[in-house]
Amino acid sequence: MSALDLFRLPGKVAIVTGASSGLGVTFAETLADAGADLALGARRVDRLEETKGKIEALGQRCISVPTDVSSLADCQALVAAAVRELGRVDILVNNAGIGYAAPAHKEDPRTFEQVVAVNLTGAWHMAQAFAQACIEAGHGGSVINVSSVLGMSGGDVPQVGYSASKAGLLGLTRDLAMQWSARRGIRVNALAPSFFDSELTGPLLANDAAAEKIISRTPLGRIGRTHELAGPLLLLASDAGSYITGITLPVDGGWTLH
Repeated sequence: MSALDLFRLPGKVAIVTGASSGLGVTFAETLADAGADLALGARRVDRLEETKGKIEALGQRCISVPTDVSSLADCQALVAAAVRELGRVDILVNNAGIGYAAPAHKEDPRTFEQVVAVNLTGAWHMAQAFAQACIEAGHGGSVINVSSVLGMSGGDVPQVGYSASKAGLLGLTRDLAMQWSARRGIRVNALAPSFFDSELTGPLLANDAAAEKIISRTPLGRIGRTHELAGPLLLLASDAGSYITGITLPVDGGWTLH
């Protein structure tokens, strides 16, 4: 087997949450291009169907399941549908996320709770359902939690719920890796992107002053391009990363050097 073959995913089934837009679409297309079939989850059904069409155009099987990851029942239903219709699950990309900017002393506590429910608790619900399916089937798998550099270092925009939830994902990643890697064969890692042009970051990057501030703090001197997440994702998802577990991989143009 060549080194490049290690990054291929033939016969694998991947679940991607938050797959209706932004990085979720990129992650789904990347995995499909490597040979995986896809189960897609998100709340916006029309946009989810658009992503499904892109995956099928790449020649891979794909199902879409309306999913609100803050609902435990929805998370369990997404995993169950993937097993039922695609035969197995091997990879989980916990990408679903929301954000909200507000000064901490003015933020509505309900907003904070909603962000944590989606970004952190939802990832836990998905990881647990995924692991149970892998264990019942008698094989391992790979969980990739999509965190953020804001879970590792401070930012200029006041968004305490988002930063706290993304930091929580790093703790979740470490603990699940300790529990599942050796005993269950399930590797658990995190990606920590900085600022990429996506639906979530669009309003921020549209502000020239804010974008310039971000660029000035980034040693590579620019915003990330979504395709630059493809390689790191495949490393953690495939056999190329078979000896990697419990890490957080920044994909940040050097942001976390500060």
